[in-house]
Order: sequence, then structure tokens, then C-alpha cells
Amino acid sequence: MNDPIESQPLSLLDEFILMLLDEESGYFYQIAAHKMNCVIIGAALAELSLLSRIDTDVESLLLLDPTETGNPSLDIILKEIVDEPVKHNAQYWIEKLISHAETITDLTLENLVNMGILEHHRGDFWTVAAGKLYADVNGDDEDASLSQFIRIRIGKDIFSDDIPDPRDIIIICLIETCDIFPLMFKLDKKAEERIELICRMDLIGRSMADAVKENINNPLLATSHVSKKIPRVSLPRLLFNPLARTGNLPALFADLTEQYGPVFEIAPPFSKPNIFLSGPEINRWARRHGRKYLTSKNLFSDFEKVYGAVGILPALDGADHFRYRKTMTPAYSRGRLEGQIDVVFSKAREYMANWKVGESYPARDLCRKMINAQMSSLSMSIDTQDIMDDIIAYKERALSTHLLHILPKFMLKTPGMKRRAKAIGVLMERVQSVHTSAQRAGCPRNFVDDLLSLNANYPLLMPESNLSFALSAVVLASMYLGDGFNFALYAMASHPELYEKIRSEADALFSNGDPTGKDFTPSSIEVTDRFINECLRVYPIVPMTMRDVVNTFTIEGYEIPRGSRINIAQTAPHYMEDSFPDPLSFDIDRYLPPRNEHRNPGYAPYGLGPHTCLGARWMTLHMAVNLLIIAHYFTLRVYPEDYKLGITAFPSMKPDKKLKFHIAEQKRELPV
Repeated sequence: MNDPIESQPLSLLDEFILMLLDEESGYFYQIAAHKMNCVIIGAALAELSLLSRIDTDVESLLLLDPTETGNPSLDIILKEIVDEPVKHNAQYWIEKLISHAETITDLTLENLVNMGILEHHRGDFWTVAAGKLYADVNGDDEDASLSQFIRIRIGKDIFSDDIPDPRDIIIICLIETCDIFPLMFKLDKKAEERIELICRMDLIGRSMADAVKENINNPLLATSHVSKKIPRVSLPRLLFNPLARTGNLPALFADLTEQYGPVFEIAPPFSKPNIFLSGPEINRWARRHGRKYLTSKNLFSDFEKVYGAVGILPALDGADHFRYRKTMTPAYSRGRLEGQIDVVFSKAREYMANWKVGESYPARDLCRKMINAQMSSLSMSIDTQDIMDDIIAYKERALSTHLLHILPKFMLKTPGMKRRAKAIGVLMERVQSVHTSAQRAGCPRNFVDDLLSLNANYPLLMPESNLSFALSAVVLASMYLGDGFNFALYAMASHPELYEKIRSEADALFSNGDPTGKDFTPSSIEVTDRFINECLRVYPIVPMTMRDVVNTFTIEGYEIPRGSRINIAQTAPHYMEDSFPDPLSFDIDRYLPPRNEHRNPGYAPYGLGPHTCLGARWMTLHMAVNLLIIAHYFTLRVYPEDYKLGITAFPSMKPDKKLKFHIAEQKRELPV
């Protein structure tokens, strides 16, 4: 049996947040942002009242004790009450303190994670820590997680005639103002009447609930009725912008944001205007609130049909999306790569064995195929080098025709594209030929094993019709990772002083033979990690995100109506002075304390919110290992010597085909 969570003094805020967590979706019950902020402040004030720091009733709120509680979430607002010379009621304080609500929510979640009660997952999902049980004050173990225990306790209050604890009454009062009890419990008329009765039992709970309702019902606090007109970027101004010709979309969007603000339109000829959102505050909003207003489901509907699929991962939202990510997380994890790092070494050396000193090789092909040789073996136990180009070309054409709409749809049906599409069938046949029970016996688990398990356990979440696209995704990952590696290799070859520092880390790692996956610690590859962070800032592969608006929202004073299609330029802050001083400078010291510039909302190389790249930690380590192993064995130079970086921007960013890498020197022999 797993060890129970020891009885510990959870705050009312802790319990309230746990009640709001929907474990099916990995997020909170969908409550309007303004309403959520009001009830969070109400819960904090109620906790201060229970701690005898304040006293409150329907008419007034009085300071009793200015002593700090030791809980940062509570002390933020206690200080404001202490510093206010005039007495006010609870409604006033909720209105005044609402700007602290998101900070208080973040601190509470951080506390629950630090206590081992919640686990935080990439994409801002939370789950109750696996295997944790609740031990009540009498020492009896309950067969439930802590959040489930709290919900059971509240349920007993609602469906019995017992008098609830004052703390439970407050929680019930606040949840009732959110109108989400029907999502938590099956309520009949008797239960609804019982909730109404409970909400009248306690003066603190009633006063807080009433104050919250008054603020919730005040439309002036929720949103502005005056929406600003979205500025439009004129086509000539866009075309003559020098950054538009470089292919560096993040820098272009940063420049447009500086000229036009965080929301602007671009109107292509003969097309509807495209709405763009850009800036660090946009990123912050998208991470926290985007899932309430945005969807990608319809965005990918035509693209899915190309592969005969339905409900692919990028098109999922809500509980299905979370379940998919949660189930497949091991397949994309850094730990999975660490456990098979020997495959990376052997495939990298096998690939580099064909390099000849004095020769120059096309950079795009070199990087993609070096990564693909490793990825196909690691994830599918097959070789796909001969079909990689066809699978990638078909996918890029499908994106250009059915998602970005920059090419007419018939361009996917040309004889050449029909020929390339056959490579997907070849891929399926190869996977099926090696993934039999007998052949997989005793083998390390790989991506295909996880995918087939998902199909077996959740056949509607991963139907057979989706397998061809999902398996193609491994080859496509070689493209994205390969292109990121291409930028990084270019940057390393362009900065000889950094090349030598990376080589020093590589030589130390390989000094006593091949390192294990666990040897790639933050201290052992500290320079390489910072170098990769800067490459991801300067050269993000996916610079923006497209979404459809399903609920009207207001941001930065602009109303974005339901039915709009928006483009979130999440990497534009990478080139904004406020987020990254001197943004055109390649500076790996940005990621040293106290600067830590990657820890601001403007840093988003892997996307935002629930669709943040699931394999980000794998990708960072995989790129680092390949840079290190090249630096250990070879010196590469950019070719031609006078080459100026050109970027192909669509459908994703990559160096242009003119870039080559010249093998200038071999530092040591490759093992046979």
C-alpha cells in the first residue's frame, strides 16, 4: 500500500483549489476568469477570518491582528488591509484585491506541488500525485486522493443532515457562487435546497459569498464595454518591411507589435484579414485562459482527412486531449531517451563515418538524416532513411494546402504528391513487420508500443484510422528536430569560442568511454544547455500558433469575436527588448542567474498552454547529445564562407537550402 499523505494543515485556499480541479481534464472547472478571480480573493479573505486576522460580516471588514501568517498567498492581501487607514466592507476588498488573484492562485498551486499533493505537467496541467492517499485526523486511511477526500467530505455535507464544519460551509458558499456544483455532483431538488440552507448557516461564508456575487454581477469590473478598433497593417508596409524578406517571422512580428500594438490585422489579397496577437502579456493570457476561448478542432479537420484520420492530437481539446497526453507522456519523455542513449551514440557514429575531411554537405539533408537515423530506430525499430524525404514533402504540402491555405488544394493531388503519399503505406508495412509479440519480447519499450497500447485501451481516442498519421509523426519529428539541430549547428560553427566550450564539455563526458543518459546533468552540459536555449530563442522552428475562437473574449482592450481565426505569434517576444535586452545579440549568458531571461512569459519556443510540445525535454536533450558528439569528433565550418543565413519560413522555419557544412577537421577516430 502506498504511504498516505500525513495530516497537515491545508489552508482553505488549498482545499478550495483542490475542489475546483477536474482530474478528468487536468485543469480547473471552466469558470469565467473574472468570476474565478473574485472567488479566489473571497476564499483568501475567509481564511484570514478563520485565522482571526480579520473579522467580517455583511456590513464591514475589520483588521484584528496584523501579524503575518507565513502563507505568502494570504500575506499579500493582509498587507494591503493593514496599510489601508479607512475601514471598508468585503465587497470593497474583493474589488480592490482582484488584481492579486492570479498570483495567489499560482502560489497556492506551487505550494500544493511542493507538498507532493499535486503534480504539474507540461502545458499547465495538474493531477493529484500518483498513489497518494489521505490520512484523516484519527489516523484512518481513506482509499481516496486528497482532492477526492475533500470532495467526498463536501458531498457528505450536502447529502446528509449533519451540521458542516464552518470551513466546509465557506467552501460550499463560494463554489455555489461559481454555479459548478451540478458538474461535481448529481443534484436533486432536496440537495439544491440543502446547499441553499448551508449557505445561510455561517456569517463569514454568507458575507463572502454575497460580496463575491456583488463583484461578479458588476459588468464594469469584468470587461470594458469600449472595444478598441483593431489596427490593420497595410500590404505595402508589410512587403517593404526588411524583416519580411529575411524569413525571420519572430523578428517581423516583434517589429509589427512595436508599430501597431499587441493586436493587429494583416489582410492578404483576396482573403479575409488575419488577426495576430503578439507580446509577453498575450503569452501569459494564452497560457492561463486560452483553453476557455480557443480551439484547434476545426482548424485541422481538412488536414486530418488527408491521412484518413479523425481526432489527431493537435486537434483535440479538453479531457480527451489531456488523456492522450497523459497516456503518451512516457513515449516523449527525457527519461525514455536517457535509457537508450547508446542507440543515439551508435547511430550518430554510423552516420558520421561517411563524412570526409575537406568535403561540404547540404546542411538540411545532413541534419535531418542524422536525426532520423536515430529517431526511427529509437521510436519504431526500423530504418526510414529511404522514405523520409517523401513523407516530409507530403506532410509539408498537406499543411500548405489544407491548413495554411497558401497553395490551392489540387497541389496535393499532383502525380508527384501521389507517389510520395505511398511512402506512408511503406512505413506502416515496415512497422507491422517488426512489431509482433515474438519480435518485441525483451526489447526496450518504444513509441510504437505505447501507441498500440493506446489503441488497445482507448480505441476511440486512438483509432486504427489514426495510426498512419501517428507513425508518420516520428519521421516528421525528425524534420522539426533536424531543422532545430540545423540552426544550432550553424550557430555553433559561426561562434568558434562557443564551439570550443561545447567541445570541452563533450571531451569531459566521453573521457572514460561513453557516458550514460544520467551523466547528461545540468552541471555537465551547462554551456550546451544555455547555448540550446539561445538557439531556440533566436531560431524557433514553429514561430506562431493558429487557433479558432469559440467564445468571444477581450484582450488588451480589443474584442475578439467568436468565429474568428487568430494567429498567436508566441515567439515575437524573443525579439522584444523588454523580454530579451539586445535581442539581436546571440548571448548564452541570458540564462544565467540573476538574468534568467527564459523564465519570463515571452520565452515560448515550444508553444503555449495545453498544446505545448509534449516532447520538449526529449528534443532539448537529443539536440544537446548530437551537438556534443559532433564537437567531440569533428570541426565543422559554415560553407560558403561568406554565407548569410537565409530562412525558409513556411510551413515551419528552417535554414534555406544554400547552407552547407564543411568538414574542416576530424579531432579523433570514430570507434569501429
